[in-house]
Amino acid sequence: MEPRPGAPAPFPWLLLLVFLISLPAVTTRIYASDEIQYVAYLRSLWFDRDVSFENEYRHFYDAGIARSQNFHETFLERTTETGRRINFATIGCGLLWAPFYAAADAGVQVANLQGARIPRDGYSQPYVAAVAYASAFYGLLALLLSAQAVRLLSTHWRKLGPRAVPSAVLVWIGTPLLFYMYIAPPMSHATSAFAVALFVVTWLRVRDNWSVGGLIALGAATALMAMVREQDAFFAVGPAIDFLHAQATRRDGEAARRFAHAVAGVAAAVVAFTPQAMAYIALNGYVGPSRLVARKMTWTSPHAVEVVASPAHGFFVWTPLAVLAIVGLFILLRRLAAGHRQIAVCLIVMTAMQIYVAGSVESWTVAGAFGQRRFVALTPILVVGLAALLTAVASGRLISFLTTIAVIAACWWNVGVMAQFGAGMMNRQTLEPARIAYNTFVVMPQTLPGLAWRYVVDRASFYESARRPRE
Repeated sequence: MEPRPGAPAPFPWLLLLVFLISLPAVTTRIYASDEIQYVAYLRSLWFDRDVSFENEYRHFYDAGIARSQNFHETFLERTTETGRRINFATIGCGLLWAPFYAAADAGVQVANLQGARIPRDGYSQPYVAAVAYASAFYGLLALLLSAQAVRLLSTHWRKLGPRAVPSAVLVWIGTPLLFYMYIAPPMSHATSAFAVALFVVTWLRVRDNWSVGGLIALGAATALMAMVREQDAFFAVGPAIDFLHAQATRRDGEAARRFAHAVAGVAAAVVAFTPQAMAYIALNGYVGPSRLVARKMTWTSPHAVEVVASPAHGFFVWTPLAVLAIVGLFILLRRLAAGHRQIAVCLIVMTAMQIYVAGSVESWTVAGAFGQRRFVALTPILVVGLAALLTAVASGRLISFLTTIAVIAACWWNVGVMAQFGAGMMNRQTLEPARIAYNTFVVMPQTLPGLAWRYVVDRASFYESARRPRE
């Protein structure tokens, strides 16, 4: 039943319950070099009160977690302009994970007072588990906020509201967010999805009047996005266009005041970004990422088409649900009233900007990572687009049926690829669509129950058989 206009939407308790039940499925380990870099930030800040990572990198190397020549050469031999060890990650994940890490630290101290002998070093299992559960939790918040974004848009298209939670659940199942919440949570991507979802919801609330408080909140949300993952700052282009359009079309004589509000928002972003700026200066001697990162960028975006359409590495091939969601954004553009269509325009622009920046990275294939992980941040936009698609087709029986089949197939594709990826049934450097399709729709229905049981009772066997580094 659709809620009454203006009535508060019920909290999706079922979604929360499913998440809590699924917590044992969260993998509490650190593996890839990217995970180590994000965790090193948190561990160094918490225990050493600095951003010097020599001891963290040495621990993970000596423990055999990252024992490779490439890791040693990059992180234990090279130094930055200030003489510190390189870290390509950002500080935002560490800041957001910190409450969970603090709880783990307190728990270790209490347990040791009771006679336990758990190392209070930031590396032992309670600390690793805290980071993994924190990331999964932020993934859940990303879904809840994405559903809230749909509800906010339902004031302009009333029928959209009831599709909010179902669309969030489908994006959860049908995109790499699922992988980065449960299989590789110490990566930044689930936390990134949260930061972007918070930013999108803040924008949708602020845009009605562009108040000074609202723009300050939006500026702070922008800084948080950039501190979690630098490329997420490009999402700010959409609200910036929306703001400029609003000022150009209004005739109330308030333009100067609203631009003053915008200046306050920019100032808030600068202030909120201070932790990252200080970390940059300590590491690199200037405000900005490592020059080793900058040199990977070709700003003409030569790989923009490949990053979405490559048969081996393309976002749309790894995540076909995204195609349906982007179609939904264009449906939203048509269905919204003339005075609100710029919302859909901005969402489309924000999506295009992520394609642009991902296509600008020379390592656009993301090597042996699962899926086009740099697009996980699109989670709230994909939820909005899918909600629009499902709403639009609801009135036609045949097209609704066909869309349902397509959505289910896209979700099953994601689950099937995850299973094949984890079980070593595919080349992690290359997606072979024909083979993957056969495995997903023919082999997986027979083998998935066994793989799921193995994941529950002998999860380590997946890692022992596939210790190949991701990017």
